[in-house]
Amino acid sequence: MAFATELEHNATLITGNLERFMESREVVRRAIEFENPPRLAFWQHWNHKMAGFPDDVCNIWEMDRAQAGWFFDNPVMDDWGCGWSTTELKNIGQVTGCPLADWSALDRYRPPNPRNPFYYERLGPLIDAAGDRYVALTAHSLLFSRLHKLRGFAATMEDFYAEPEKIHRVLDMIVDFKLQQCDELRRRFGDRIHGLFVADDWGTQEGPFVSKKILDEFFTPRYRVIFDAIHDCGWHVILHSCGRINAFVPTFIELGVDVLNMQQSRNYGLVEFGEQFRGKVCFLATVDIQTTMPRNNEAEIREEARLLVRHWSTPQGGLIAFDYGAWEALGVHPEMPRVMFDEFAKLQHFWQAEGQKA
Repeated sequence: MAFATELEHNATLITGNLERFMESREVVRRAIEFENPPRLAFWQHWNHKMAGFPDDVCNIWEMDRAQAGWFFDNPVMDDWGCGWSTTELKNIGQVTGCPLADWSALDRYRPPNPRNPFYYERLGPLIDAAGDRYVALTAHSLLFSRLHKLRGFAATMEDFYAEPEKIHRVLDMIVDFKLQQCDELRRRFGDRIHGLFVADDWGTQEGPFVSKKILDEFFTPRYRVIFDAIHDCGWHVILHSCGRINAFVPTFIELGVDVLNMQQSRNYGLVEFGEQFRGKVCFLATVDIQTTMPRNNEAEIREEARLLVRHWSTPQGGLIAFDYGAWEALGVHPEMPRVMFDEFAKLQHFWQAEGQKA
């Protein structure tokens, strides 16, 4: 065997052994921190597991459980007093009752108790069941999303200008809740948690809902406080945001977001977006949920998965293959997510193969 060929053969054996014995949580951590994971990491949706593919993340949604009796499959009211409605087609629904629709309610309004044992009592066994997987706790409605659920979307847009003091007051209330929630999670579970998945949808199809000036005046300092608290617990910050939020991504990266959950890759400009930001933040990404996946075209889905790996990841990591999960609500045929994951699986050693070609 030629010397160069022997080196390649030995490197392949070492990589295979490393992959075989490395825990899933370590694969994910290395992907997030750009520390050369042995393969592409996979995040399967909590209610949409697909056998035959890596299952590296235990995603726990308990933080969205409400003592008032509300949960995603039975929307009535959450513990913040927001009333929810849904359609006949199973989906999360939307807020149709806002407790601060009239500002006169603000003085007597009280948020839920972030240290209520109810929110934490079922977490222990779920974390125990994670095994060697990466544990991510999902807690939706971070700042902007919770604000407009409390006040109403149109009124919130107006009040950034008409009632800024009241907006600041509500946002400080939300920040206090999130900080106490983080502290309680840290106190109870510590390093058994690896990442906190939070969500603020910031964009339309064309761009963000608000200007960069509004983001910086009302949200950037508060995001910094929350993200610093999450990092102080030893966890990654995983941020979901829908819409064409390209203009806000540099701010999110500067604030310390470790992972961006991006679901509309075509809307961002897939190639140019990846070339601008890959290597600066880890992407938790799926084939586009608004365009490519609903067309149910296998060739298109496979091609986009290849583009994501090539343009959004690096040889050092930076990409986690993500399963959206609620495919039925998007009109996606049941077999199409498996097609997507099958292509990601074929590409899980993409950069190692590229290195051997070089």
